[in-house]
Formats: sequence, structure tokens, C-alpha cells
Amino acid sequence: TDILISLFVLILLSPLLLAISIGIKLTSPGQVLFKQRRYGLDGKEINVYKFRTMTVCDDGSDVVQATKDDSRITPLGAFLRKTSLDELPQFFNVLQGNMSIVGPRPHAVAHNEMYRKLIKGYMIRHMVKPGITGWAQVNGLRGETETLDKMQARIEHDIDYLRYWSLRQDIYIIFRTIWVIIKGQDGAY
Repeated sequence: TDILISLFVLILLSPLLLAISIGIKLTSPGQVLFKQRRYGLDGKEINVYKFRTMTVCDDGSDVVQATKDDSRITPLGAFLRKTSLDELPQFFNVLQGNMSIVGPRPHAVAHNEMYRKLIKGYMIRHMVKPGITGWAQVNGLRGETETLDKMQARIEHDIDYLRYWSLRQDIYIIFRTIWVIIKGQDGAY
């Protein structure tokens, strides 16, 4: 069902995807899509696609998280991040079978390597495919994790998602994601 829904979303939103691509190309130099290495199912490395929202494309051993008023974020990028439109290319990841629509959000490889040593049970989240949206995100745990406590809370929600998974919960998370995007969200910059 993930693949069918992703195909439907990509076809339905293709004019929007094209408009965003043109907007990125016209407003800042560089590529339209940003590709970053992250861990997927069973901790295997995958490339996750997003619309480029920054002037840099960090994907090395030291990836600096975006912060509030981050000078690397382009003006269009700020809008795309705030509205989560930068995440739309991840529906291509779902079509490739690397991601699901709902699941624990994948983190950059550099962040994974750091947090797996600091948070007990961190790698449990890799027992399922990562998602475009997840239980942590619809519960306000999106964006910058400048403290270990914030990442710990995110991981606890990911583990709760795995523990209590159901199709009904996935449907709830999808609708809650739409609501969070419509209403606007804190922490997304």
C-alpha cells in the first residue's frame, strides 16, 4: 500500500513538485534535490532525497543540524522546511522500497553514529523501514535536537511506535501529520 499511495501522491502533486524545483533553481545556485546518507531497515545505508533548502549539502562525518535563524537556509528553503514540502521527494524513496510513509524518521549517518553511543536502545528504531513521518514528529518532536533529552524523547516515541504498531495508528499518524502541517509547527526550521 505504501507504494500505491506514494505513486498517487507523486502524480497528484507533480505540478507542485515542478513548481518547487523551478523555484529552487531560480532562487539559489546548486542542485534541486539534496541526497543524504542515512540508515534504513536493519541499519543498512540508504540515500534519502529532499528538496535542497540550504546553501550547503552536508553528508560527511560531521553534519551540523539546522538551527533557528540558520544563515545556511535559503529564503525559499525556510518556507519549504516550515511547511514540510522539502520532504516530498522522499515519496521516491518509498517507491524504491527504502522507506515507508510512516515510521521512525531517519537521521544523518553522522548523527546515528553519535546517538547510538549515547542513547540506550537507539538502534531498535532500525527494525522497521524509516518513515516520511512518524509518531515522534506528530507529537512535537520535529526539528533541531540541541539537547540529548530532546533526542531521547524522540527515540522513546519511535520505540513506542514499534511496540504498539497497528494499521489504525499509521492512518492516525498520516492524518495527524496533515493537520500539523496545516496548522503550522514549531521546531521546523
